[in-house]
Amino acid sequence: MAAGWPRNLTPGEGMSGKLRVTYLPSRTTVHVPAGTTLFSAAHWAGLPIESTCGGRGTCGKCAVRVLEAVPEPTPADHRHLSEARVVEGWRLACQHEVAPGSVCEVPELQRVPKAATMGVGRFVLLEPNAHTVVVGVDPPSLEDPRSHLARLRDALAAEGYEVRHEPSLLPRLARAMADHPASVTATIVGDHLVDVEPGEARGRAFGAAVDVGTTTVVVTLLDLCTGAAVAVGSTLNRQAPFGADVIARMGHAMTGDDAIVELRAAALRTLNGLVERACATAGVEPRRVAEMVVVGNATMLHLLLGVDPRSIALSPFVATFLEPQDLRAADAGIEIHPDGRVVLFPALGAYVGADVVADIVATGLAREDRVRLLVDVGTNGEIVCGSAERVVATAAPAGPAFEGGQILSGMRATEGAIEGVALDVDDVRLQVIGGDVRPRGICGSGLIDAVAELRRVGLIAANGILASRKEATLAGHPLADRLVDRDGVRAFALADDVLLTQLDVRELQSAKGAIATGIGIAMDALGVGPDDLDEVLLAGSFGTYIDPANARALGLVPPVPVERIRAVGSAASEGAKMALLSFREREVAFELPEFVEYLELSGAPDFNERFLANLAFPPLDVPERSP
Repeated sequence: MAAGWPRNLTPGEGMSGKLRVTYLPSRTTVHVPAGTTLFSAAHWAGLPIESTCGGRGTCGKCAVRVLEAVPEPTPADHRHLSEARVVEGWRLACQHEVAPGSVCEVPELQRVPKAATMGVGRFVLLEPNAHTVVVGVDPPSLEDPRSHLARLRDALAAEGYEVRHEPSLLPRLARAMADHPASVTATIVGDHLVDVEPGEARGRAFGAAVDVGTTTVVVTLLDLCTGAAVAVGSTLNRQAPFGADVIARMGHAMTGDDAIVELRAAALRTLNGLVERACATAGVEPRRVAEMVVVGNATMLHLLLGVDPRSIALSPFVATFLEPQDLRAADAGIEIHPDGRVVLFPALGAYVGADVVADIVATGLAREDRVRLLVDVGTNGEIVCGSAERVVATAAPAGPAFEGGQILSGMRATEGAIEGVALDVDDVRLQVIGGDVRPRGICGSGLIDAVAELRRVGLIAANGILASRKEATLAGHPLADRLVDRDGVRAFALADDVLLTQLDVRELQSAKGAIATGIGIAMDALGVGPDDLDEVLLAGSFGTYIDPANARALGLVPPVPVERIRAVGSAASEGAKMALLSFREREVAFELPEFVEYLELSGAPDFNERFLANLAFPPLDVPERSP
């Protein structure tokens, strides 16, 4: 069924075929994808249900009373609940999916969980998937010759943890049990028994949240007991020599298996180097890092695992995997605890990756009633629009202009790059990365500023044509002497060695036209216009530095009041941290691909017409530059 087309809904369904569930006594109603558990749906609704096992049905604490659409009890229900309660409709919320028209009564929390404000103003319960547990173990005897493993598993089961293990755990278990300790400390990640130490070990569990960007990789080391970030590090992705953008990296990968090995090795050197530095800064042994959550675009995650990404580049643009991955760290080549877990977020499509899923988690876009538009600007402009009722996502082929590619004086956002431009009556003011250094080129945010300012002072027409020096001189324009001719191409001199040419303006028009077209198609699918948008969110490191007024002046974002345009920074990193510190937020992330509708722009019949119409710049009745 085409996105945006209506159809008849069955009782209990919401928009787009999602299922409705109501929680009492608050009378809170939420619409969730089919397959969502009552436990996870409650978290979507902002109603936390008690749990210590991460929703795996082993602790028995997440019981709710189902009043309508009562499901058949499961073995876990019978194991943890009395028969009288089962007859009354009590069920373990984590064991039952939402049915059409479900109504549940949620008991009050028996404890006040730790919480923190994370992401973009999100209130997050701190319940990590990885933690350490101290349990008493029965001493062996001739009357009780159970194995060390059996005695440990039984002790953990008594605390509500049913675990599995890798064979590599067994030597460590033997050492831990050698002197028959009265208690041991187990490190558990989900249902994986990762480590065991004798007695009450002093070391705490740590986790790492990772954003593998095409240009920059960011690692945040977190104390899973307190939720505090103990170290943060970032560096350029060592894949950069193989190409500045994902298209170039995929092109290199297509040259053969050796190229894929090279790209993976470069990604692992980058990531492991950052982990080593973060651990050294925090004084933490890498083996104390029990879990890592990784986000990034689909191409970067494929290359991180050594998976050929060529199918992403070729029609019909199918990824080898979009689903979440849960891997043993040693198998993934990640240098944390060898039995630690490395979890990759799911993606929405080949060009709307796990980083965008993390953006949605961090902003709560799919869980609030406000209608919001999120744009992550890069080689592909990733676009998400919607609210708790319905969300659509798409990707627009913007090209490398926003990252300095195919621009005469273009460069990455490093020292010497012009990142901001302001034109006064007869003066050009530049903001250069590195402070008082000589401008060497211009990066994406500077490009947007320069074109917007030239448009504002009348040196670029609505169709994108840059005025000639002769035209500007005849008009008496005070900046006419900065207009030059470079090999027959008009240009504006921003600095002695930095020119903005007519061809650069065309590249920017093409990039912003593609993104504006994607935004328009996404908004049309939802049936909303600019006046319906409560907020426009600019994500990613590039989005942080875009002047909102200039983005609007160029038509990069819809014509909403400037105060509704908000930079949300590295929201992907925030989403990864939230999932690391809260298994509930992780469940939301894993369910988002079923909630968000992916639109493939190449299938839009009027894409070319819309794109051509969006090449022009809007009229000059927009606010001037932001203060």
